[in-house]
Amino acid sequence: MKITFLGTGTSQGVPAIACDCEVCTSTDPKDKRLRVSIHIEIEGKSFIIDAGPDFRQQVLREKILHLDALILTHEHRDHIAGLDDIRGFNFQTKEDIPVYASKHVFNELKKTFFYIFTTNKYPGIPEIASQVIKNKKFEIAGIEVTPIQVWHYKLPIFGYRIQDFSFITDASRIEDCELEKMMGSKVVVLNALQKKEHISHFALAESIDILQRIKPERAYLVHMSHLMGLHEEIEAELPDFIHLAYDGLKIEV
Repeated sequence: MKITFLGTGTSQGVPAIACDCEVCTSTDPKDKRLRVSIHIEIEGKSFIIDAGPDFRQQVLREKILHLDALILTHEHRDHIAGLDDIRGFNFQTKEDIPVYASKHVFNELKKTFFYIFTTNKYPGIPEIASQVIKNKKFEIAGIEVTPIQVWHYKLPIFGYRIQDFSFITDASRIEDCELEKMMGSKVVVLNALQKKEHISHFALAESIDILQRIKPERAYLVHMSHLMGLHEEIEAELPDFIHLAYDGLKIEV
């Protein structure tokens, strides 16, 4: 399995006006973070988890030419705003793109992207095949996917495990029964917003504690705001098996 980190950052904590902090003015490309999304290549199939506002830019940068499925974690705009740009894959394949998400995510998509779901469709709009999932295993093209329900403050959202890879974003709490689903993963991706505690996202120390419980071979942190600090400095502070992910990072699982 090949994983490409399309984006590792977040809108959370980013000021509405230009910021002159050391992260925002850094010349290190690892400090330039688009919204969180990952590309998974497995057994000849191509999956993407989440499609935020930077979706088109990310796909073009990585030259992703085919998509077998889009999997969504939750309905917040920084994870779904790029859904409209899925039409590029429609144009190429002449097929609907399967989109996997919970019922409450689809309820929000039907409001935000109402034109995708209307009966009388305008020519050229995105074409998707809605696949409603619950907190139980499902398959995409014969590949088993295990949802992991986590809490984003009071909002239940999904992370996912595929074989030895587990991915969680935007969590602030993981119940023990869901954490158990991640045990034995060789690689775990987990969110860490900043060093300071936050109401709806894990802080750095909280993420490290969870990863030390899971004990994967490797772990990568994502969904980092500019308040986390410089990549090079934070990376040096982490346990040996934990790393800050960065946009464009490619790993094998």
